[in-house]
Amino acid sequence: MRTYLDHAATALVLAEALEAMREGLVLSANPSSPHAAGRAARRALENARERVARALGWSGEVIFTSGASEALGIALGRSHATRRMVSAVEHEAVTRQAPGARFIPVDAGGLVAADAVQDAMDTLVAVQQVNNETGVMQPLGVLYDVVRAQGGVLLADCAQGAGKVALPPCDMAAISAHKFGGPPGIGALLVRDLGLIAPSGGQERGYRGGTENVAGAMAMATALEMGHDWMDEALRLRAMLEDAVIDSGGQVIAAASPRIATIGSYRIPGFSAAAQLIRLDAAGIAVSAGSACSSGSLKASHVLTAMGIDEKAAGEVIRVSIGRDTTEEDIGRFLEAWRPLAQQAAA
Repeated sequence: MRTYLDHAATALVLAEALEAMREGLVLSANPSSPHAAGRAARRALENARERVARALGWSGEVIFTSGASEALGIALGRSHATRRMVSAVEHEAVTRQAPGARFIPVDAGGLVAADAVQDAMDTLVAVQQVNNETGVMQPLGVLYDVVRAQGGVLLADCAQGAGKVALPPCDMAAISAHKFGGPPGIGALLVRDLGLIAPSGGQERGYRGGTENVAGAMAMATALEMGHDWMDEALRLRAMLEDAVIDSGGQVIAAASPRIATIGSYRIPGFSAAAQLIRLDAAGIAVSAGSACSSGSLKASHVLTAMGIDEKAAGEVIRVSIGRDTTEEDIGRFLEAWRPLAQQAAA
């Protein structure tokens, strides 16, 4: 039996989202076409846009994209702000698209302090809602007030939070459907005011070229409407997992920081993450080490090193991420395979 605990990389597609996508594919017509079939596709697309905004409680604009990476690229590349500041623990989708940006340090708990974003005049400040490796949740309410008071713009990478917790206060936010039960290949940039970014021409009101993914948008809206009432159970399961990790001699990364219930990072001192992943995969357990986008890299996690964790220790950390359908039995199977590794390292 395979046990999937890598939902932060990609959540399993919900049956309801899959059915919505099938309905969208039947429409088939291009929503930019003026004929009746095209108009029907346009109505479905705009309905999905309204549903996404409503499900997220977002009062601004919704620009559909291929995912969070593209949404972040639009925001970072086309913001009218002249400077860029990004937190030192941002996903590579931010850091690689913000050359020359000033990095904002974090403390040992992975948190950005309010005084670190004081100099934000005419600056796009990118701080994630939830860290994809540690689950640490940034104090975006406080940071937003400081950035706005300084005349800056706050961009929040909400890929790991959307569909699970409420959106934070921000000027722009990036989301990706495959993180909350929608299909891959669809996401959105949420923009408080379209005047914050320069248009590029083409579709999506002139802010993103290319034929719109109507079926994907419909599926994403449906996945968001499924809600997040399962998060209390996720919190219970993670608490059970972490009690067992600590009892077995493992370490919980950023244990004292506010963290989303769905993500936990754990270290076995003296046992490399690569070796852990090999052993766990052989036992039928799917987890990861750091971001899925960089899990094949031999470099130490920039997130963990930014938190002051040395490279050796950072190379001993794995990530376990819980999904809507994760069960107590799943956690038990993980622990059954993981405990012998911790015992071996302690021997």
